[in-house]
Amino acid sequence: MNQGLASNQLTLGTKPALIVVDASNGFTDPSSPIGAEFGEQIKVINQLITLAVQLSWPVIMSTVSYDNPQQAMVFREKLPGLNFLKAGSAAVDIDERILRLESAISIRKFHASCFHQTDLHERLQTLGVDSLVCCGFTTSGCVRATAVDGLQYNYRTAIISDAAGDRDKAAHLSNLRDFGLKYGEVMTYERLRTLVAAG
Repeated sequence: MNQGLASNQLTLGTKPALIVVDASNGFTDPSSPIGAEFGEQIKVINQLITLAVQLSWPVIMSTVSYDNPQQAMVFREKLPGLNFLKAGSAAVDIDERILRLESAISIRKFHASCFHQTDLHERLQTLGVDSLVCCGFTTSGCVRATAVDGLQYNYRTAIISDAAGDRDKAAHLSNLRDFGLKYGEVMTYERLRTLVAAG
């Protein structure tokens, strides 16, 4: 009888980085074709940013934007709402409710993962990062893709469940469960805060 997968709990490393995935207006404005209201998640993201500053963690902010039809052609054919994310438009600006950091590293991407066709891994290696704390939008899309790629680059990776959101609540929950079983850790902000306080 199948008893299910054996799954160990992973701890964060000694030098985590916070990745805020696509907290841009295109995803956080309910009037956007790919957006929804994520006010509660944004409050927790700001708590995470504050914690990261206190702990001297690097903070990465990603955005998706397109300025020519060749970028991510198949992805955009599948999800035509992505065409709303035009470079230079307000849709690709970080939501004004998100705390601003001059030191934040900006990543522009065309696909779901913050790693795909970007220099994120190289930047993290230069900074000595060994683990990732991921949050943002959306859980079943860009957050999951980034977190899974984090594992595939050998980073210990956690998704902060109350700092990630999805237009589909069922997809949010099922993807968190699957990620926690197979790839990394899923925890609330308060759990993360307790863990880092304990050292």
